[in-house]
Amino acid sequence: MKNKHFDFNIKNTIIGIFTGFVNGIFGSGGGTLLVPILNNILDVEEHKSHATALAIIIFLSSASSVIYISKGTYDITLTIQAAIGSIIGGIIGAKLLCKVTGRFLRISFGVIMIIAALRMVF
Repeated sequence: MKNKHFDFNIKNTIIGIFTGFVNGIFGSGGGTLLVPILNNILDVEEHKSHATALAIIIFLSSASSVIYISKGTYDITLTIQAAIGSIIGGIIGAKLLCKVTGRFLRISFGVIMIIAALRMVF
């Protein structure tokens, strides 16, 4: 009997390659791309797409970080300080994810993406 969670799917692999490339070249983008892709292309429910994107980002960030660290293109002090805050924020955010509606997630995620886009352009 096959486990449906581990069936090979070329579309998912292509999505992974694309998001990995964007994450590797820009140092970010996994969640920014994955959440809408999971929602709109793969029809994953809102809460599950956010949680799945976060789980995937572990692998994206780890792969890219190995390269960045080997090239010396990172600040260890900043990394440690931001990591501590990120862990605390991640725990709080993960606990709150289950308490908000899918509509709230879509709207707040969209607003954050618009603000981020505007800050990058201006």
